[in-house]
Amino acid sequence: MPHLAIVLDKTRKSMKNVWPLAFLFLLVNCATDKDKPKYLRWVGDIEADAKIDSETFQLCYSEARVKQYFNFSQGMQYEGEKTAIAEAFRSTYKAVDVMQSGWIRIRFIVNCKGQSGRFRLTASNAQYEEQTFDVRITEQLLSITRSLNGWKPLPDKDDPRDYYQYLTFKIENGVLKEILP
Repeated sequence: MPHLAIVLDKTRKSMKNVWPLAFLFLLVNCATDKDKPKYLRWVGDIEADAKIDSETFQLCYSEARVKQYFNFSQGMQYEGEKTAIAEAFRSTYKAVDVMQSGWIRIRFIVNCKGQSGRFRLTASNAQYEEQTFDVRITEQLLSITRSLNGWKPLPDKDDPRDYYQYLTFKIENGVLKEILP
């Protein structure tokens, strides 16, 4: 067994050199909280971005309490409901002479006071592939959506809640054809 004792002794000596390296490796690769990737609560949550969001828009409660539109079944929380929204777009939107068709979705938050903010836009073609629309279309839709001021607070058991809302627009050759939901 002298051979085994020599091997164990060499292993012990080489392990002494490995531990400092292993510790250094762990120290360098351990992420602090600020380095860890930050995941949103739900897919589609909208984080505040000072570069594009109005500084006057504030949530009434924490980010974690913003209700997703699929969590309540009270329907459209807008004064005059969808009819009033459709009329606002029908009377304001001007068709753009372009050969672009597809879907544009604007998602945003309505706070407990009925104020809207944090507008985000995504767009796709008729096959639901990402697409960039002419800025004359997207700017009109964003501007009109931002100007809608009939949003109602979401009723809750105790207090009105902040909630997500979205509007989806069907565009055919620059013409607004439909508004969903």
